[in-house]
Amino acid sequence: MLERFRAFWTRLLNPIARLFIRLGISADAVTLVGTLGVCAGALIFFPQGKLLTGVLVITAFVFSDLIDGHMARLTGKTNKFGAFLDSTLDRIGDGAIFAGLALYFAGPGESDLYLVLSLICLVMGSVTSYARARAEGLGYQAKVGIAERADRLVAILVMTGLGAIFDLPILMEITLWALAAASTITVAQRIWVVRQQAYAETAK
Repeated sequence: MLERFRAFWTRLLNPIARLFIRLGISADAVTLVGTLGVCAGALIFFPQGKLLTGVLVITAFVFSDLIDGHMARLTGKTNKFGAFLDSTLDRIGDGAIFAGLALYFAGPGESDLYLVLSLICLVMGSVTSYARARAEGLGYQAKVGIAERADRLVAILVMTGLGAIFDLPILMEITLWALAAASTITVAQRIWVVRQQAYAETAK
C-alpha cells in the first residue's frame, strides 16, 4: 500500500541524496548509519519510556532506506551486495524497534502481555521476510500476505507516537495486537502458497 508514496518521498529527498554523493558518502555508508540510528532510537529511548523521542529519532533515520537506493541509482553503482546489505540491515532495524518496545513493557510499561506481543511481532516479522527469501531461493514465489514490511513499520511508529502525544497507550496496544495477528497470518499464507507450488511441481 505504501509503495505508491515511494516516488514522492524519493523526489523530496533527492537534494539530500545528491549532497551526500558530492561529499563522497557511499550508499552503503548511508544504509549502515541509518540502521545504527534506528537501533539507537529504539534501544535507548523506548526502554526509558521516552516513546515519542524514540519514534522521532527512528523516523529521521528510516528515510535513509529511500536515500541509499536513490544514491545507488544516481551514481549507477547498484549491485547485489548493496541490495543484500540493505535487506539484511532492514531486518536488524525492524527487530530493534520491537525489541525496544519489549524492553519498555518489561520496564516502565509494566505489561507481560504486551511484552509477549512485542516479541511475537519481532519474531513473526523476521519469519515473514525469511519465508519469502527462502521460497525465492528454492525457485518459488511467496510475495503474498496482509502485512508488508513498510505497512508494519509505519503503523507501529505512527500509533506509538500518537499514543505518546495524546497519552493514549491503547493506540499502541491495539496496533501490537493487529500486527501480531497480521504477521502470523502472513507467515501462514506464505507457507500455504509455497506448499501449493511445491506439490504442483511434484505432481508434474
